[in-house]
Amino acid sequence: MDDLLAALSGWRPDGPPMACIRVTAARGSTPREAGSFMLAGPDWQAGTIGGGRLEWDCLARARALLQDGPARTETGAETGPETGPETGIEQDFVLGPESGQCCGGVVRVRIARADAALVADLLRQAADDRAAWPHLLMFGAGHVGRALAHALAPLPLHLVWIDPRAEEFGPVPARVQARVTADWQAAIATAPPGAGILVLTPSHALDSLIVSAALERGDFRYVGLIGSRTKRRRFEAAFRAIGLPEARIATLVCPIGDRGIRDKRPEIIAALVAAEIVERLLHDAAARRPGRIIRGAA
Repeated sequence: MDDLLAALSGWRPDGPPMACIRVTAARGSTPREAGSFMLAGPDWQAGTIGGGRLEWDCLARARALLQDGPARTETGAETGPETGPETGIEQDFVLGPESGQCCGGVVRVRIARADAALVADLLRQAADDRAAWPHLLMFGAGHVGRALAHALAPLPLHLVWIDPRAEEFGPVPARVQARVTADWQAAIATAPPGAGILVLTPSHALDSLIVSAALERGDFRYVGLIGSRTKRRRFEAAFRAIGLPEARIATLVCPIGDRGIRDKRPEIIAALVAAEIVERLLHDAAARRPGRIIRGAA
């Protein structure tokens, strides 16, 4: 996403030519979903529509379109007349043996030379996508927290990393918001509904306070706590003692990243937890989003 935004933000009407390759429809098994797009110049590309022969052919057509100039227009035989706002190529690709791909689906791709209207449309789409990213609060900047910050940074998340010890963060990855604060209560109180929480502080007492506050709110999509099954049992007993409902307690994920792999190296833990976040927070959030409307799609 960052490379796409950089290319879009740097485009100028009088600058080097740029083409957009966008999936406007997808049926069956396809490498990317409708709305996915990539950008291409004569000697560069950003983003992906899924790779393979499909992407290779589309890149070749995009670069041919740039060479021919903005007036060239083609329409794929199966798609009917051009109806979108930008001139270019629109075609269906069957992902079967004849294309060297065995996905079995069909994608419709629009290839268009960039102009002001198209770039503005893509920037709006990117902004809408980013606004829909789920929030994740991560408490703790120890060795696992640092590994997790780097593992989670590339994911479509609004990641807020919280710890009162400024010296513990180390280099903060791009797109990760680091907050040097001990006010965990305010972070919990102001988190949007449907957010996720990862708790990895050096204090079990603090872990318990943060997790119980999150469970009391009851509207977090994911509440994860680092630790063992013994730690979970002790926390569960404490939560029952303060009257937390059993159904709320059951939503706690502890141990985090528990996929049957016994490995305590921070980088391995981070990889396992990142997979869990994709499954429990990102995938669930994507499933709740309404269908995307692709401007210019048939």
